[in-house]
Amino acid sequence: MSFFSKQFIDVIQWTENGDGTLAYRYPMEDMEIQNGGKLTVRDSQSAVFVNEGRIADVFGPGLYTLSTNTLPILTYLMNWDKAFKSPFKSDVYFFSTRLQIDQRWGTPTPITIRDKEFGAVRMRAYGIYSYRIADPKVFYEKISGTRPIYFVSDLDGQLRNTIIGRMTNAFASSTVDFLDMAANQSRLADLMNTELKPVFADLGLQLASFVVENISLPEDLQKMLDQRIGMNMIGDMGRYTQFQAAQSLPIAAANEGGVAGLGVGLGAGLTMGQQMVNAMNVPNPAASQAKPSAPAGTTKFCSNCGQSIGKAAKFCAECGAAQQ
Repeated sequence: MSFFSKQFIDVIQWTENGDGTLAYRYPMEDMEIQNGGKLTVRDSQSAVFVNEGRIADVFGPGLYTLSTNTLPILTYLMNWDKAFKSPFKSDVYFFSTRLQIDQRWGTPTPITIRDKEFGAVRMRAYGIYSYRIADPKVFYEKISGTRPIYFVSDLDGQLRNTIIGRMTNAFASSTVDFLDMAANQSRLADLMNTELKPVFADLGLQLASFVVENISLPEDLQKMLDQRIGMNMIGDMGRYTQFQAAQSLPIAAANEGGVAGLGVGLGAGLTMGQQMVNAMNVPNPAASQAKPSAPAGTTKFCSNCGQSIGKAAKFCAECGAAQQ
């Protein structure tokens, strides 16, 4: 009765329940595959037939009958050359070969590179990539193994860190300045695609696409770059001082004293800016000429305001007071 109570599997198939599954082992515990059983492999799938721990065959999409006529590669299996009239135990692994899209990558810490204009620059980058299983046999042997199920998330860390390592080398060997990298993101993506394809192929994967979405500086360096860009757009210090004063108007209005208290600070700021401009515009000593001073004994001082006036003047030109 125990012989007849065995559960013989005559149909082997798998449909994905959702996204994120790369490999799935068909449940075979205490079950045997019946000779002549049907194996259904759908589009976007591959199946690997494993017997006694060794890969026997790899199946693409289609309907297969498990017999000596349709599986000539399996002739070394136990009892396969004897027409296999009795059930046999083996493992069947299904692999999803469709594209795994919208996989994210990014630099967790800034990468330091040399730049012709700024010297040393720390920069960040992020983007997306997509891949698929191209060689189920290699993927089974090197990645998924005998696990009953293998998810995309299980492989995510390995692929992301590999991309970051290659990205560091690409940045370090790049001759493109940072300010020009935004216009060359597609070229950088092509370079990364070429660099990463052999690495993915070694794992049984095919890198389908690689996109660099953004290249940027850390927040503190980005603020400094924004200030430099603003200075270049303003052009001179006088206008920059006026610009800064205008920017402070809303802040002063929200503080105690409001705009009324802004007058002193605004005047001081404008005065300081003017002094800086005057300091930078130092006149040429050779071009300047000293003004001749009045001959001694021809002037006197106003008895009211002390202003210097002509000796023969009857009234002060400054305050209008009569002179003796």
